[in-house]
Amino acid sequence: MDIEQQTVSALKGVGPRVAAKLGRLGLRTVQDVLFHLPLRYQDRTRLTPIGSLRARQEAMFCGNIELSDVVYRGRRNLLCRVADGSGSILLRFFHFSVAQQNTLQRGAFLRCFGEVRNGPAGPEVVHPEYELLPAGVKPEPESRLTPVYPVTEGVHQLSLRRLITGVLDTHLQGIREWLPEEVLAMLQLPTLREALDYVHRPPPQAAVDMLTQGLHPAQQRLAFEELLAHCLSLRKLRERIRRHGAPVIDASGKLFDALRARLPFALTAAQQRVIKEIVGDLRQRQPMQRLVQGDVGSGKTLVAAAAALHAVECGWQVAIMAPTELLAEQHWRNFRDWLAPMNIEVAWLTGRLNAQTRRSMSELVASGSAPVVVGTHALFQREIGFSRLGLVIVDEQHRFGVHQRLMLREKGAVNGCWPHQLIMTATPIPRTLAQSVYADLDVSIIDELPAGRHPVETAVIPDSRRQDVVQRVRSACVERRQAYWVCPLIDESEALQLQTATATEAALRQALPELQVRLIHGRMKPAEKEQVMTAFKHGDVDLLVSTTVIEVGVDVPNASLMIIENAERLGLSQLHQLRGRVGRGAVASSCVLMYRSPLSGAARERLAIMRATNDGFEIARKDLEMRGPGEVLGTRQAGEQQFHIADLVRDQSALPQIERVATILLTRYPQHVTPIVQRWLGVRDSYAEV
Repeated sequence: MDIEQQTVSALKGVGPRVAAKLGRLGLRTVQDVLFHLPLRYQDRTRLTPIGSLRARQEAMFCGNIELSDVVYRGRRNLLCRVADGSGSILLRFFHFSVAQQNTLQRGAFLRCFGEVRNGPAGPEVVHPEYELLPAGVKPEPESRLTPVYPVTEGVHQLSLRRLITGVLDTHLQGIREWLPEEVLAMLQLPTLREALDYVHRPPPQAAVDMLTQGLHPAQQRLAFEELLAHCLSLRKLRERIRRHGAPVIDASGKLFDALRARLPFALTAAQQRVIKEIVGDLRQRQPMQRLVQGDVGSGKTLVAAAAALHAVECGWQVAIMAPTELLAEQHWRNFRDWLAPMNIEVAWLTGRLNAQTRRSMSELVASGSAPVVVGTHALFQREIGFSRLGLVIVDEQHRFGVHQRLMLREKGAVNGCWPHQLIMTATPIPRTLAQSVYADLDVSIIDELPAGRHPVETAVIPDSRRQDVVQRVRSACVERRQAYWVCPLIDESEALQLQTATATEAALRQALPELQVRLIHGRMKPAEKEQVMTAFKHGDVDLLVSTTVIEVGVDVPNASLMIIENAERLGLSQLHQLRGRVGRGAVASSCVLMYRSPLSGAARERLAIMRATNDGFEIARKDLEMRGPGEVLGTRQAGEQQFHIADLVRDQSALPQIERVATILLTRYPQHVTPIVQRWLGVRDSYAEV
């Protein structure tokens, strides 16, 4: 039987209970075990004298137990002092058995491995791995680097290492090489068997630095195939989507022309280019699957309005889905203001509507009386039905789960036809990366800001200079400009965030009695929020104190100063979104990032990046480097962007070649595609069709 089908139960020592535990790690077949790759490595190939050990160092050392005692300091500790003539170190055990206590007695000779830390009485290792050696035996270090694997409860490192080593010895020759000879010659990388053997069992002379960084040719061989599997999966998904029909939306554009005529500004060339690409997609018989990327303030919402009006003109309904109540509300206001003069009803559906309003809105949507509906996840609940759903617009799509987006699209599926789908994001990523991560989508980029937008000057100031910042707010507002003062999340408590914002508003009212200071937060009723925002837009409020609900959707051209408290607690993307609330008018604007000392290294780096650039693509690139693609790009397949060994940031230089190889396989070796995808993605691939 092929190792792709052979279950782990066939392996020696793997009964039903162990198989169930391995299943929690995704190890169901023998092939899965071979592709369960190390997270990192430990160097146990040399013995370190105890006197040379330093804090935060992982090391192997040997010595005799000089002292062993159980002490009670809050809880029971077993302490063993081990010495080798060069120095001594303390071994500390919180969880230990009577048998361990009896074994770890004075005079015993141990070989230990663990991380050294500074303890209350000097250097110590907490719960080291140890081995009791016979007296007089010369301790030998390991002959290879020691892999550290992902584990789960009930599956320990030692047993997993033994299992994987056994499978390498008995089944490695059974692994199939699915990359054709012409591709292997092009790549000039090790074979699959060589790569797997090396990453699981690096030899003593292995380049540890290269392995640690994931840059060894053996790792790059595996990372290439994993990224190729991801790319093939999305390309196959694209093929499946194109087999479905979609409504042909061939509008004249008269509704959007009417909107453009009323706008007080002209569209940028980038907006016009992207709208042209969308209109071309809508005229096709296959469902549009287009991602629109654009920096803060680049005009993505207006591009979405153009797509919506083309659909409405041809008698189709449009659903616009946003991840938060506030963003949905902002979209609803924008679309209502733009479309109401054309007598186009815009409904909105969120979880906070009362039963009567919700029923009324649902009826408007079901009957088709509301051609446009804006909402949160409430849009795809079972009781919500559409009359003729032809276009789905999803904002910040990575913040939705896979099944949520699928359910909304299925509401428009009639007779094998799917609605068109337009996806928007303000998290720009490099084009090469976007084309690989979103290989199932066409990618459009709005790479131009509207005329008159000034770069925002950014200052980084400690909160010990709060009075200087308050004076800066006073000076700006005296000149008839307006300001934001944002109080971010202090911890996971929304209540505490609100309390902080309320206290800040009270303090600023007292410090600035001559100014109109108001507060806005997520717990206010929609009518209250709208009243405060309307007053701010009309200039009746000088200083708006806010929680981070102000992050998206607010456009007040006269606001030219943004103060962000505790800026060190926010990520680059969120800081950039908040800063994008100013700089929308003709006046030069500023953003003050106030921080509380001491700063971590990562926080210091984030604030320095914000001060150095206003370019959203550069900020997104740095964000990817610092946080990794999983957090920045969000969920894609089965809820998670998970890789065994690949790293989208580290390996992005290989992406163009991966695209070429994917094309070779799909056209010349289609029978190789499914085995590669299943090897790396397994059951996750079945969730891909979104």
